[in-house]
Amino acid sequence: MSTTLRPPRNQADRRAISWWTVQAMLLAGPVAAAAVAAYWLFTGRPAWLGVVTAVFAVGCLVLAVAAPRAYYRVERWEVTGEAVYTRKGWLTHTWRVAPMSRIQTVDTARGPVQRLFGLADVTVTTASAAGAIKIEALDHELAAELAERLTAITQATPGDAT
Repeated sequence: MSTTLRPPRNQADRRAISWWTVQAMLLAGPVAAAAVAAYWLFTGRPAWLGVVTAVFAVGCLVLAVAAPRAYYRVERWEVTGEAVYTRKGWLTHTWRVAPMSRIQTVDTARGPVQRLFGLADVTVTTASAAGAIKIEALDHELAAELAERLTAITQATPGDAT
């Protein structure tokens, strides 16, 4: 029997865009502010360097807003009776497939900012050297249901998960 690899059907919760934007702004905001502060405090303020600094600062902020939207469009996941599938990446697509018989643990996690958005992550650990498969930014209730479903399926699947 041959199986054709197709894109997983599910996306992260739509609220993930806001959560990822907040995370990106927490990084990009201080970087942009530091660039502007360095220009004002440590240079003779040549106009050309002011333009470069402004373009850099605005670019940081635009990227912080645009990147989460692009990431949302490409990140996918799906769980079937046979395996867990994820696909991530903008330029390079990374596919991960974990057969149910290889799953060792299923964990959920909710950071403090994720809790504000009602989101959670599900991490599926296998014996693979490539590491765990992470399904990010799900509705926290869906994440709990998914963890229960995966646990039930893996318990009913023959194999030793190694």
